[in-house]
Amino acid sequence: MLEKENLLNIKIVTDAITKIEADALIIGTFEGIKSHNDAIRVIDKALDGEITNLIARGEIKGKLNEMTIVHSMGKIPVHTIAIAGLGKRNLFSADKLRSVMAQSCRTLRRLNYRNIATILHAANEINSDISAQSIIEGSLLGLYTFRKYKTEKPDTEDVKNLIIVLQNTSRIAEIKRACKKGRILAEATMLTRDMVNEPSNYLTPTDMANMAMKLAKEQKLAIFIMDAAQMKTQKMGALLGVARGSQQPPKFIVMRYSGKPKSPESLGLVGKGITFDSGGISLKPSENMGDMKGDMAGGATVMAALVAIARLKLKINITAFIPATENLPSGTAIKPGDVLVASNGKTIEVISTDAEGRLILADALSYAVKQKLSKLVDVATLTGACHVALGDVCSGIFSNNQELADMLIEAGNKAGECMWQMPMNEEYKELNKSDVADIKNSGGRWGGAITAAQFLSEFVGDTPWVHIDIAGTSDTDKERGYLVKGATGTGVRTLVNLAESLSNKKVLR
Repeated sequence: MLEKENLLNIKIVTDAITKIEADALIIGTFEGIKSHNDAIRVIDKALDGEITNLIARGEIKGKLNEMTIVHSMGKIPVHTIAIAGLGKRNLFSADKLRSVMAQSCRTLRRLNYRNIATILHAANEINSDISAQSIIEGSLLGLYTFRKYKTEKPDTEDVKNLIIVLQNTSRIAEIKRACKKGRILAEATMLTRDMVNEPSNYLTPTDMANMAMKLAKEQKLAIFIMDAAQMKTQKMGALLGVARGSQQPPKFIVMRYSGKPKSPESLGLVGKGITFDSGGISLKPSENMGDMKGDMAGGATVMAALVAIARLKLKINITAFIPATENLPSGTAIKPGDVLVASNGKTIEVISTDAEGRLILADALSYAVKQKLSKLVDVATLTGACHVALGDVCSGIFSNNQELADMLIEAGNKAGECMWQMPMNEEYKELNKSDVADIKNSGGRWGGAITAAQFLSEFVGDTPWVHIDIAGTSDTDKERGYLVKGATGTGVRTLVNLAESLSNKKVLR
């Protein structure tokens, strides 16, 4: 599935901490704590009190993501001790542990360490299972690189082995399961990153459909891919309208996982798949237009989430819908002022051809509603307005069902992915009213993220639904914790957590 899938070998060992053979050993300490954990005490004794001396001199403070390198000088088999600051103990969380492991592994990679060991870093706030899962997620995501088109070799080699050292063997089976889950979630997130980072000439709608077929075959998922002729039969005038400007044929990808075959209920995941967005006739500025290769992040997110859900064998039925096309200007492209007809019969006045994401989602959501799904979640890099409102920290969510919205927020908190609920007051719908059609595709500048969500709500009917706008969070221009420059893969782990929560409910309604 991933070229990097077997790059990092994960081992679990049960041995004395002073007997572990590795290039480096990561141990953590909290800020302001005077009584340290057993691992630090044992290592400190083996190093003749060197760690105690560094603490006394103020070189080790325990601040979050602080890193202190201590060489063992041959006193124990491990070459180097990496003492990672875990921050304030009362603020410690699984997400902070992910960040610490990511920063620590990247630092050690820069020092050319290929075999890294770590203890569990558990605390009262997180148990050993969560610690193990978070260590794997943080390490894999933090070490992620996209070098597919680089011809020069990197200055440092990749980390080859991550060794988790257990002092207590009573829960080794649970720890192994947690590590496996962490790996599945991280690999799904990296799959999304890979797809979003791909240049658009290597990830066309056809390429995206081929990727879906490959993944479906690997995970034994049902798959159906519509071409333009089949979309026309389904009266998907909005999706076909956006596709008119490009020579690349559009694809509508439908993937289905049946984890509970006898249940009539199913969750629908809809992802925006604009493989390149020039803005169409309403052309975007040329500056940073290259970033618009990532406008299919929503589609990649739901595709990767479905793969992870299948690998975890969750007891739930899920169908993913991904409308994929380019949005380009040409003599055949739609124009401002045109009227399109969506598959549910609603007419749409095109105010801006750069508000194309909601057009293709209109047909995708309408089609999903016809499948009689129990709940719907769509994911899209939909509006710059959401990016302006929430920056690159939180994704915006909009919903017609508070219970589902609350579950999604909690799923995001568990993943360390902030989901901030935005208002859906009826008054905002007024801004989408058209003089010549049922609705227009842009309500103007003010409240742009909300009016876009209100537009989508016209195509979901009474189905419980949440829209996630990842315009600000789908990529980052700087390294931050387990997020590296480029695509973030935000939303994958949240959707998997949501599916897991829903699978534990008796009914989805």
